[in-house]
Amino acid sequence: MRVDFRIGLFVGSAAAIAIGFYCIWLWQEERQVARHAENLFHRIEAKNWSAVEDLIAPDYTDQWGQDRALVLERMRLVLGYGHNFQLHTADANCRIENGVGIWRGRIAIEGADTELIVAVKERVNSLPTPFELRWRRRSGKPWDWKLVRVSNPELEIPAGFD
Repeated sequence: MRVDFRIGLFVGSAAAIAIGFYCIWLWQEERQVARHAENLFHRIEAKNWSAVEDLIAPDYTDQWGQDRALVLERMRLVLGYGHNFQLHTADANCRIENGVGIWRGRIAIEGADTELIVAVKERVNSLPTPFELRWRRRSGKPWDWKLVRVSNPELEIPAGFD
């Protein structure tokens, strides 16, 4: 009977330690920023706007002068009409600077089927510079990251779109 308890204790302890190491690995800041960026792209593809909204910080601003409400409205307006488009990333990397997570990578749109999405696809896919997404952790929880800024120096939004 005593051997069974000892084996159970050993197996349980080993499982708890393995789960602990997995959580430490999973909750590394760079990994969380990469996962949040990936989740953002998947939610945009699925047109799950409430889930996209959950990933964007209330104090979001970008280089084009958009705040959170405006960027969400424009995403719904422009991307809401596309069917079966996908966002692919290339050369993505993450780093943490002064508590801010920075995801940099090229974004390509594939499978566009409407004229509006085709125009966006041509503009985005032809950019020579990568996008930069800045994330900030909002609390002590290792998974609580929110998007605070998006930029790409080569991307210009036409003045008529304002």
